[in-house]
Amino acid sequence: MNRPVPFAYLAALVVPSALIAAVYVAQYGFGLAPCEMCWWQRYPHFAAIPLAAAAMATRGTRLGEALVRLAALAILVSGLIGAFHAGVEYGWWQGPTACSSTNLGSDPLASIMSAPLIRCDTPAWTLFGVSLAGFNFLVSVGSAALVFVLLGRRKQGVVT
Repeated sequence: MNRPVPFAYLAALVVPSALIAAVYVAQYGFGLAPCEMCWWQRYPHFAAIPLAAAAMATRGTRLGEALVRLAALAILVSGLIGAFHAGVEYGWWQGPTACSSTNLGSDPLASIMSAPLIRCDTPAWTLFGVSLAGFNFLVSVGSAALVFVLLGRRKQGVVT
């Protein structure tokens, strides 16, 4: 069975794979160590990749469509975490105190010694004022929406 791979399935596999590759290049190639919230954004992409690969292997079946929808949902979750993280970086709201607090509490030395090395409220890198978390939001939410739209078009009989 040599069926063409629908674009929705390709997007669900390529986008998280490319984003994970990009953050590892940033981390190991350019020394941009991830904070805790950066890791939170990676986990859904880690889940999306095998889900999309399994969807491609079972494309044309109900299981394949369910798997690609789960992959798109995981990509969306990563994007929403990225939106939250970007908001923390831009100071729109406060992030988890474990990785962004400046409160020294009753024991300042203990607070300083237990503080994370990489703070979540300070972007490691920006381009045109958009942090990596912001780019993850834009790319992940946009691509997840694209996958859902393409799958919806297939249901209506439009070839994608």
